[in-house]
Formats: sequence, structure tokens, C-alpha cells
Amino acid sequence: MNAFYMDLPVFEDVDRLQRQVEALLTGGLSSVRAERSGNFPAINIGSTEKSVEIIAFVPGVDAKTLNLTIDKGLLSLVGERKPLEMNSGAKRYAHERFSGSFRRVIELPQNVDSSSVEARYSDGCVRISIAKEEPSAPKSISIQ
Repeated sequence: MNAFYMDLPVFEDVDRLQRQVEALLTGGLSSVRAERSGNFPAINIGSTEKSVEIIAFVPGVDAKTLNLTIDKGLLSLVGERKPLEMNSGAKRYAHERFSGSFRRVIELPQNVDSSSVEARYSDGCVRISIAKEEPSAPKSISIQ
């Protein structure tokens, strides 16, 4: 297939649709949204008894340029990955590395404590830990 056709946005849409159909069929629906860049950065999401753990893979992104926010149960990671230039005179015939601005939005579980968030950057990864709220204990209510 001609490399020209692989650069068309329709292939990104077809790829995204295929992943969504696979997720529906395997029960692996995700509450992760991507804008503009497909699925950059790639993320892993897990949960412990006390926290929700998220790793965003952002190689080539300066940590100082990342913006991480939580609002209305949504965690947003916004940033920009600068393009890498080839040596002068080199003709590019393949381009797989994403560059440009990106935004990933993750819907958080209702039991997270958005005031207790830690984020660390190392080795091209942002590790985010969000504490879970303590479950409320049953309370007896007297009727008067």
C-alpha cells in the first residue's frame, strides 16, 4: 500500500473504531478519552485497595510543560511533544512518532479523593496516584 494513504486521518478513525469494537466484544470498555492525537500518550490504569494508579507514557515530553488537572471526576493530562528533525538532506519516507499537542482525559471512579493526588515524572513516565475515600460506615438512624 502506498505510504501516502496511511497518512490520511480516516485510518486513525478506522483504527480507533476497531479498538472500540474489540473492547465491546471482550468486555474491556474503557473510560479513557483521547483528543487530536489518537492514543498519545499511552496509559495504564490500575487500582489498589487504597488508590487508583495511572501511568502515562510520555517519552520526549518535558515534564515542565505537562498540565495535570482533576475537575468533575475527570483527570486531564495536557501537553505537547516537540517534533524531532531529521539530518539535513534526509528524505523522510515513514513517520510514526507523534508530535504536537495532546490531551488525554480519564474518567475517575466516584470514590477517589481528588484532594489527595501525587504525580511523579521519571524515565518518560508520569506516575499518578489518587487516594480512594474511606468507605462510609453504615449509620443507624433513630425514628422520632
